[in-house]
Amino acid sequence: MSITISAVRPRTSILDKSLSRGRGEVSLSCYALLFSELVQYCQNRVYTVPELQNKLAEMGQEVGVKFIDLLFVRERSYKREIKILNILLFVKSTLWKALFGKEADKLEHANDDERTYYIIEKDPIVNKFISVPKDKGSLNCAVFTAGIIEAVLNGCGFPAKVTAHWHKGTTYMVKFEDSVIARDKQLEDR
Repeated sequence: MSITISAVRPRTSILDKSLSRGRGEVSLSCYALLFSELVQYCQNRVYTVPELQNKLAEMGQEVGVKFIDLLFVRERSYKREIKILNILLFVKSTLWKALFGKEADKLEHANDDERTYYIIEKDPIVNKFISVPKDKGSLNCAVFTAGIIEAVLNGCGFPAKVTAHWHKGTTYMVKFEDSVIARDKQLEDR
């Protein structure tokens, strides 16, 4: 009589695997095609440029909500940020690297408004392969990324409104609610 002992490993799904394992890169041409199809999909369902930008921002928010899960749930090394500057640095570096493979170019604080911050990207990848027709000259497809940023900030407990503007490339204007500023001041007083 022989007894065989085998080590049975529990099966893990692809959702349980860490993002840091393997290369999470997508070819640029594949991304460009997918994003241009997304823009065309949204464009066929709206009539004006502001409606198109709102639709792209909504799609970006859906991506942002799911990205919070990817970054915080699956990567257990991240901690919850409680200060405005720390969450903005997280967005500028960690989130941007996960999305675009590099950090955002700049993070600035508005001189005249304590609630407003700017994330500056000189050449955003979402605008690189989009040809804007003359009748839609004010279109900035970076509102998709603004929607992602807004969803991440809101999901992390920093309610804000994020908009994309043509300035120094593309500037994402992050305007926090008053309650976030008040909470941050309380934390500084401790």
